[in-house]
Amino acid sequence: MSLHASYEYCRALHRAHGRSYYLAARLLPAWKRRHVHALYGFTRHTDDIVDGAGGSPPAAGEAAGRLATWAGRFEAALRGEPAGPDPILPAVLHTIATFGLDHADFHAFLRSMRMDLTVTGYRDYADLRDYMEGSAAVIGTMMLPILLSDGRHPIPAGRLAAAREPARQLGLGFQLTNFVRDVAEDLRLGRVYLPQADLDLFGVTRADLAAASAGPAVRRLVAFEIGRARDHYRAADPGIAMLPPVSRRCIRVAAAVYGGILSEIEHAGCDVLARRAVVPRRRRLATVARELGRAA
Repeated sequence: MSLHASYEYCRALHRAHGRSYYLAARLLPAWKRRHVHALYGFTRHTDDIVDGAGGSPPAAGEAAGRLATWAGRFEAALRGEPAGPDPILPAVLHTIATFGLDHADFHAFLRSMRMDLTVTGYRDYADLRDYMEGSAAVIGTMMLPILLSDGRHPIPAGRLAAAREPARQLGLGFQLTNFVRDVAEDLRLGRVYLPQADLDLFGVTRADLAAASAGPAVRRLVAFEIGRARDHYRAADPGIAMLPPVSRRCIRVAAAVYGGILSEIEHAGCDVLARRAVVPRRRRLATVARELGRAA
């Protein structure tokens, strides 16, 4: 597959599955946008291997074999070895090389995806953070050089270092938002991402999470996790101001739209079991319009 076709394949994946992120990414200049699509394509494809596409989870052994094959091909390609034809590898390898992205971030991501094959729960938030380091924090640090770049000059090391932790925090906020929203969906896959210590604190059992609607204890648990997610968003705020204007708008929209999921959950009385919270399209578009109307 040609490099252009590979980027287009990743863009199509992003458009089909990453509504909030894709909308925000459209605010980036085209030369940055395609690299965001490439990273999304890599992470989405890996996630689909683990969880299945179209709502049909694969057998554990099948998923483990496919993930090992995919990770092996990707890591061989990183080393410059032939990896064979693939619709995603040309774009993601080009993006990694263009921005000098840290290979360790990709290894950490693959480690967390392997955890999803065997780990069905997390003892406490520190335990969950270990998983989220690879599933979320590194997504922020993968994206950071793309967002900071002006396309002409090297990024000052001090600026990259200063923005790193806020980027990690935004990734953690996005991920925890997913976990709060998708409790019912994740349970159908046999997983509970909300820490067991938190369930115990509010007197929630797995049976409570399998109910058709959330009882009072589950609603209190969800409200607690929403507060924790918002702590991550607040910790990410200083990093947004460090971005150049062409990237700042994109990330402000992503944070506003994705963080808006938490507001939708609150509007539903913190019942994440009765229906999946979605920010209406008109509200997402209104967020973009407001951002375009304000100073960068």
